[in-house]
Formats: sequence, C-alpha cells, structure tokens
Amino acid sequence: MVKHMEYMSVKQAAERWGISDRRARLLCEQGKIEGVTKQGRSYSIPVNAVKPVDRRTLRGVIIPEEYTALFSRIDGLKAELNKRRPMTQGELKRLQEEFLIEFTYNSNAIEGNTLTLRETALALEGVTIDKKPLKDHLEAVGHRDAFLYVEQLVSNKVSISEKIIKGIHSLVLMDRPKDKGVYRSIPVRIMGAYHEPPQPYLVPVQMERLIAGLNKDKRHPIESAAIFHLGFEGIHPFIDGNGRTGRLLLNLMLMQNGYPPINVKFTDRKRYYDCFDSYFKDSTASPIVHLVAEYILERLEQYLAIIK
Repeated sequence: MVKHMEYMSVKQAAERWGISDRRARLLCEQGKIEGVTKQGRSYSIPVNAVKPVDRRTLRGVIIPEEYTALFSRIDGLKAELNKRRPMTQGELKRLQEEFLIEFTYNSNAIEGNTLTLRETALALEGVTIDKKPLKDHLEAVGHRDAFLYVEQLVSNKVSISEKIIKGIHSLVLMDRPKDKGVYRSIPVRIMGAYHEPPQPYLVPVQMERLIAGLNKDKRHPIESAAIFHLGFEGIHPFIDGNGRTGRLLLNLMLMQNGYPPINVKFTDRKRYYDCFDSYFKDSTASPIVHLVAEYILERLEQYLAIIK
C-alpha cells in the first residue's frame, strides 16, 4: 500500500513554528526545509518537516557546506525533542539501560571482547558467564562504570582535561592496575591501519595540544567531537583501551552539547576503521563526521517516535 505524503502551506508552517510567513517562505527558497515541493509560486511543506534551526543561535560557528543540511536536520530534531513533553522516569530509565548495555557490548566487541549482547547484559548484573574469560567480564563492568562517570561529568558540567581523560581510562582498564590512567612508555602500532601513532615521548605534548585546541574550536559541536575523536585515536596515548576511552570521550563531548550519546556498532567496524584511514591518509574528516551525525540522527528519531 502506497503511503501518501501530507503537506501544509507556508502559512500553516509559519503558525506551527512561531515564525513569520516571510521567514518560512525564505527557508523554502533557500532549500533549508527537507521535502519541500513547489508549484508555480507556492510551496508545499511536509507536515512532519522539522523547523530549521535559526543560524543566529550559532554565531561564530563555522559549518562547511557539505554538513549544513545534515546538521540543520539534527539540530531541528533536537530542538523539537526539547520542546515536547519529557518522558516518564520509567521510560527514560529503560532507554538508558538498553543503551548502556548495547554501547558496552559494541564498544568492547570492536576491541575483541567475546561476550555476546545477552552475556554482556548478564555480566553487568553480576552473573559469571561459563567458559568466558574473567577479562571480558571486567571489561564490561569497567566500561559501564566509565559511562556512568561520563554522565556524572556531563551533569556537573566538567570540562575535558588530561585528568578527566585519565580518569575515564582508569575505569575502562580496571583489570590492568599498572596501565590504567598512565600514558604509554613504548611505541605502538595499530594493526592494519595506515597511520602510525607518535613516539611515547611525544604523547604528553600532543595530548596537551589536542585538549588546548578545544577552547579555540569554532566548528559545529558534532564536527568538533568527531575530529577530536580522530585526533585522540591518532595519538593513541595509552598502551590499551584507547578505542573504548575514545568513544566514551566522543559521547562526553556530544552530551555536553545536548546531543544523545551514540553507539558505534560492531557491525559497522569496517566503516568506522576506514574513517581513520580517510583522515590520516586522505586528509578528510568527512566520513567520521557523517558516521557520527547519522548515529545522532538515528537516536533523535528514535526518541521522537517514542514520544509521539
């Protein structure tokens, strides 16, 4: 059965979004509203179209043309979600628990953890999975604790610092007391990757420079978080746990800017790894920015579908 798209007029859209008819028409003319059609001088706007974010609220932020429509869509959905009725405590708790289990499973699986999604859920409840290494259980618990710590940092509006990064890493690597929260002292190679991380004596200064760059960053928060992630993984500051720590930091930056945390899926790991080669080999961050943005879009649409 073919589902027909429903449309509204410029006037109806203006009333719904609390803007002038002229502003709504201008947004149509500029291609800022997804799915708009034009007949003669009249525009038809999909009834489920998202109000584009007023760029005046992003003064000083530099957004490349290739990301404009995508970021506008995401920020429009975020604004719509913030305006709607909040979820109940029960609904919110259920969604957060489901995300935490899936995020822990996927992030650990990317790094070689053998627990399945179901086994990860059980391990987080304190159940020991027969014939699975103790290390895998500790990695699940450590990742969960690290994410809960990230949520606390967001709640307390704590800025990213070397101390914070080392604190997150210490929870991730709870099974390695001598290595947790300590920058590596030996060279490392990322198997199969184009990029080779810097020598250990360069790690402290490069980490300091990476963090200092956040204060001068004029990019959109999504692009900024994605590129910081590339930089962190490129430095590979720790002997182990860099991937998990890096994805937690990525979510810390997104959540600090009001976006939902994302879950880079184990099934997407090849695309995820290719993003690093694109950056370090071809000098383009576009693939990782699009990957992160698509995951955010997916989560926002999920939340809105539940609320609606």
